[in-house]
This record gives sequence, structure tokens and C-alpha cells, in this order.
Amino acid sequence: MNRVILIGNLTKDPELTTTNNGISLCKFTIAVQKRFAGQDGERDADFIPIIVWRGNADNCYKYLKKGNKVAVCGTLQTRSYDGQDGTRRYITEVVADEVEFLTTRQGDGDDGEKAKPMPAEKKNVVDKFEPIDDDNLPF
Repeated sequence: MNRVILIGNLTKDPELTTTNNGISLCKFTIAVQKRFAGQDGERDADFIPIIVWRGNADNCYKYLKKGNKVAVCGTLQTRSYDGQDGTRRYITEVVADEVEFLTTRQGDGDDGEKAKPMPAEKKNVVDKFEPIDDDNLPF
């Protein structure tokens, strides 16, 4: 089974390209904090490259930006290529089939900003409860 689920923050704005056949391809990298702190007391992060195809790629490019928190589900892929110096290089990346945007447009995600409280006149406040006749309930 090859299934990966990650939550992290984009390290830079996503990049969108298209194949020769016109298929959208979006690439970005997320920083995923490690579970435990190191000897210096700080939590390190792993930087994971993500690839998204087609409609999801268009949405990621349109709505994501550096710093946004995302949840990514996909498969792990390893590929290799020959570098300019002639050495064999390997890349491990996640091919995402689901990307959940966890930072909202208003900035009330986990990016350090707080959500603005709702004004009192817009809150649905119930002053008192009224009794309901059980004979009129449909169940």
C-alpha cells in the first residue's frame, strides 16, 4: 500500500505549468514539522515536494500562497535523473490526489492571526426556550 497524508505550510507560492497535451501540473513544497523537538529545544521540519495534476492543480495555483496550511493525501513517488555533473540524482515527492485548504481566505487559519469576533447583533442568541408539543413532531 502506498498512501501518504501530510499537513504542513507552503514554503513558497505554487508554480503552474502545462504538459504538451494541455494538462495542468502544479508544484509546491510544504514544511511539515517533526513531532519531537531536537536537542536545542526547537522542532525541525521536513520539506516535502508536492505534485498536483489537472483541476486540482488549477485550484491549488489559484487559491494557495506561501505560508498557507494544507492537508495533502496522495502517493509517494521516487524518480531519478542524471545531473549536469553526470551523477545519478534521486527525487522523492508526493503525487497528491487530494489537497485540503486549511487556511481560510480571511486569515483565521493557523498562521498567527486571530479570527475577528462576531458582533453581538449578528449572533443568534436565544433569550428563552419555548415548550414544544410532542404530538406535532413528525417522528
